[in-house]
Amino acid sequence: MEAEQIRQVRLFQRIVSQRTGALHDRFLGRDRPMGASRVLYEIGSSGADLRDLCTRLDLDSGYLTRLIHDLVSEGLASVETSPDDERVRHASLTAAGRAEVEEMNRRADQLTVSLLENLDPAERQRLLDAMAVVCRLLQISGLRIERVEPDSPEARWCIEQYFEELRRRFEGGFDPSLVLPTDEADLRPPRGVVMVASIDGAWVACASLKTLTPGVGYLKRMWVDGSLRGMGIGRRLLAAMESEARQLGMTTLRLETNRALVEAIRMYRHLGYDEVPPFNAEPYAHHWFEKHLT
Repeated sequence: MEAEQIRQVRLFQRIVSQRTGALHDRFLGRDRPMGASRVLYEIGSSGADLRDLCTRLDLDSGYLTRLIHDLVSEGLASVETSPDDERVRHASLTAAGRAEVEEMNRRADQLTVSLLENLDPAERQRLLDAMAVVCRLLQISGLRIERVEPDSPEARWCIEQYFEELRRRFEGGFDPSLVLPTDEADLRPPRGVVMVASIDGAWVACASLKTLTPGVGYLKRMWVDGSLRGMGIGRRLLAAMESEARQLGMTTLRLETNRALVEAIRMYRHLGYDEVPPFNAEPYAHHWFEKHLT
């Protein structure tokens, strides 16, 4: 990493923290710092489990517990323990907490106006466009790709999102019962693997791999959340799957896809997958690809 790049990032952090009031112990003029205010906002009208808050905000559980304790002491939040599992604790806003969030939103809007009103329209649009780019890139910086069990909640949830997208996009819909079957045992090492990608605790992508024949792997069920396409998540996930394939002793990867998934076809071709004659009778496939791993 170049020293100038590090300097620019640190300068950006200093300016943002100053302009947004993050340095003040009374964020938005309220009687609490930014961290506690953010937790109050994230609890929201529907409440939140403390474990989910830890993951979503990337906070140490002890620190989050102290912030929640302060909010409860102020009468802004309450915490209940699940009757089924004492380890699960759920935070909710009180009426005073909901009113406080409304006031914080009002003041945050005022702060935003003060940041934008001294810029002319062209400068304002440049800032907004740059913010959009920064947000997307910072999201990607928090991307986490990990191996999971094929019957895990995250794997099953991602697969259901994948099936739902195919139902929407395929001509004539999609019926999972018609595709070539996959045994979950084939998706565990040393025969295969399932991986999911997440950002701040939210699952955003998945893929699975199984052994087709000795040395040949078969990629299946590769999905990326549609709202995050174009950010390189698919490329990173595919690279991770190829790394897993090498560790499992595979030298060739194969996959098939439907003609409706044009962005997937474009990515496969760009990343070195060559179109080959059909190697299976997958009913929804129009294109078959193969790549020799190096």
